[in-house]
Amino acid sequence: MKIDGVFSGGGIKGFALVGAYQEIEKRGFQFERVAGTSAGSIVAALIAAGYRSHEIDNLLVELDLTKFLDARKTIIPFPFARWLFVYWKLGLYKGNELEKWMGEKLAAKGLRTFSDLPPQTLRVIASDLSNGQLVVLPDDLVKYGISPGSFSIAKAIRMSCSIPYFFEPVKLKSMDGTNVIVDGGVLSNFPMWLFDRENVQKLRPVLGIKLSQNEHEHEKHKIKNAIQLFGALFETMKDAHDSRYISRRHERNIIFIPTDGIMATEFHLTEEKKQELLDLGRGAAEKFFKSWCY
Repeated sequence: MKIDGVFSGGGIKGFALVGAYQEIEKRGFQFERVAGTSAGSIVAALIAAGYRSHEIDNLLVELDLTKFLDARKTIIPFPFARWLFVYWKLGLYKGNELEKWMGEKLAAKGLRTFSDLPPQTLRVIASDLSNGQLVVLPDDLVKYGISPGSFSIAKAIRMSCSIPYFFEPVKLKSMDGTNVIVDGGVLSNFPMWLFDRENVQKLRPVLGIKLSQNEHEHEKHKIKNAIQLFGALFETMKDAHDSRYISRRHERNIIFIPTDGIMATEFHLTEEKKQELLDLGRGAAEKFFKSWCY
């Protein structure tokens, strides 16, 4: 059965999305259109490229996540240099290796630009800090004077995954100058709204896969110091847009995968932790399908 799918952001926790995809595929569902933010954009792009769940699993098993930590070379002692790069380059790591890896895996399936896909097959979310607005790729590229079809899919994924201060932002040049683009999760970490237009009947069921608790089971933020305040501030900002959209009606079409205790930037993830995340996703999907009515 054909369905549409939305994958949330979550950094390294995105391994759980693959576990859920395994169970979805096992049930005989096939994605016609997909969308995602950050880690979810990676999984969505691989699915749009035609990768089956076992193929994505194999890609992740052989992947050394630390290769994505492509710090700039410097003669300055690294602990001090880290803060210089955050100040001048706006991120600890370049993010080029992530884009390169995505480009290679997509090219292996014959994909390079969005013109290699049917229209609306893949859409990913990024955040334009220069203009203070959410960006849907490739749709919104026309606003920057860029032809959507000619744009690199790997570059779009890189933009969607640019975790603030961790990866350097992407500088997108347009007719009005240079725009600073960061992780889509800053403005919409779970873009299920992309497939829900008012007064327009859905062509297919839309299934969401979200790396969090159910919205009504979310634990209160504990705020007792400045670090906890910043964490709560970022989490609230990240989820506010989507929380207003998700209602009880939408929740019945969302696989919630609790991934508490795992950091989004835990790139030194052990093989055991990878498997734990895959199992979490698979288990959450299995539980979901016991009662899902589409």
